[in-house]
Amino acid sequence: MNDALQALAERLWQAQESGVPAAPVREEIARLAGDGGDALSLAYAVQALLTERHQQRGARLVGRKIGLTSRAVQQQLGVDAPDFGALFADMAFGDGEEIPWSRTMQPKAEAEIALVLERDLAHERHTFADVISAVAYALPAIEVVGSRIANWDIRLVDTVADNASSGLFVLGSRPVRLSALDLVRCGMVMECRGDQVSVGAGVACLGNPLNAAVWLADTMVRLGAPLRAGDVILTGALGPMAAVRPGDVVSASIEGLGSVTAAFSAN
Repeated sequence: MNDALQALAERLWQAQESGVPAAPVREEIARLAGDGGDALSLAYAVQALLTERHQQRGARLVGRKIGLTSRAVQQQLGVDAPDFGALFADMAFGDGEEIPWSRTMQPKAEAEIALVLERDLAHERHTFADVISAVAYALPAIEVVGSRIANWDIRLVDTVADNASSGLFVLGSRPVRLSALDLVRCGMVMECRGDQVSVGAGVACLGNPLNAAVWLADTMVRLGAPLRAGDVILTGALGPMAAVRPGDVVSASIEGLGSVTAAFSAN
């Protein structure tokens, strides 16, 4: 079993290293799980192997991203809960900093609210109050999602194994306290080359981005890897993702948080 999971992790790793997307992993994972088996746990095991490999190469874990926070996307994939992936320091870009196109894999952009913690979240079950007390500030963010799976031919276990289709992320530079935000009603508009490509609001993220953060905090404690002070949480998309091309400049404005820009190199 472990050798088979290692082989799947290696497939995804080589896709990242070579820039050539790989075949989906869902059929192999389904065979390993067998009838009635827990394919999702095996997908997370592949993700954990990749996380460990990144850390062995010196990558610094700086937080987690939450995916599948849209009810519509959950229904499309036949799930009733989000998923998560790891964020590393070398995935982070500053507001307006040029992103080398070579760092992307079939990229798409989505606007999110990022939470930065000043306290650990280590309870078995968290409340809104626990999360609010632990958050130092929020930032506008653009997640540049990417897939190591060819043509985005993914199902749930594919995206989970592939680090929740994480790519890169861009954080804004103006921190805002949660007390100054309406996380549910805050509107979002994302533009690319001046054209509107996505519209949404905080309510699109599981009804409230704090619902996503509570889910993540509980999940990470259950897995023995609780969220810690300093961690960044990308809480999930506020609207539809949009494909990007070389040379694109994508800007997202979130009510109460300001704006953030992801600028991609032309080649």
